[in-house]
Amino acid sequence: MKTILSILMLSVSVQITAQQVIPLYEGEIPNSLSYQMKEVPVYDNGILNGYRKVSKPTLTVFLPAAEFATGAAVIICPGGGYQHESYRPEGTVIAEAFVKRGIAAFVLKYRLPSDSIMKDKSIGPLQDAQQAIKTVRQRAAGWNIDTSRIGIMGFSAGGHLASTAATHFQQSYIPNPEHVSLRPGFLILVYPVISMSDSLTHMGSRNNLLGTAPAPEQIRAFSNELNVTGSTPPTWLIHTGDDTVVPVDNSILFYQALVKKKVPAEMHLMPSGNHGFILRLQPEEWMIPLFDWVKSIR
Repeated sequence: MKTILSILMLSVSVQITAQQVIPLYEGEIPNSLSYQMKEVPVYDNGILNGYRKVSKPTLTVFLPAAEFATGAAVIICPGGGYQHESYRPEGTVIAEAFVKRGIAAFVLKYRLPSDSIMKDKSIGPLQDAQQAIKTVRQRAAGWNIDTSRIGIMGFSAGGHLASTAATHFQQSYIPNPEHVSLRPGFLILVYPVISMSDSLTHMGSRNNLLGTAPAPEQIRAFSNELNVTGSTPPTWLIHTGDDTVVPVDNSILFYQALVKKKVPAEMHLMPSGNHGFILRLQPEEWMIPLFDWVKSIR
């Protein structure tokens, strides 16, 4: 009987009760210059697949039916080397999978680092991640979300952004007079860029975020394996050992840093699949353990 009930609940929760795109900022975008870069949508066989040259950040809202909402929510940061954003395969497809499990999801279209639109391009994406956390937390009641169960998820360079938000939340890079907590309730990382060090980083991501000649202090500040503390949120990681784009040691060193600081962490290492392996799978083929883990976070 319980199994039948679960199937019926899952079937009903597939229906998304709300889906809207909202501007990330109501007024002026912080750290921005007057130049407005023209955003470039990227299509694959006529389907919107991603974006380049993002200068106007947004949140796409996916909400489960209220009667099946678990109270958990995930802000999703697609990857793309800080050069483009894989908005559909690492964003909306994943959001829909969460919604089917009663977990609200928000796809973040964050500004891509550019000296032409930002005073300091290194903090632009982080500002947008912080604003996303703030926005979801402030509107949580209307979206049937528990403010303590708002997490952030990132793929590849989006994983660097998510892990930066999870290790740099003590400092607000956005206007926050209300003192809304910017700490994610949990962190999910999928083949993430973690480090900016020469031996570990994805050099394209580093060059786009920090420039081609970053100062040593910049490299350290954005090497997130070095910024884990006991306050870093519980983390779930997945990576493949044969990743030729982002070395698996990015995840391993971050996991080791979490363990050292006694932060609850779960890591899944797969022997093969290379970078972007989830793009060749249905979400249910790799996300089942993740759904259970998110629901366990209290």
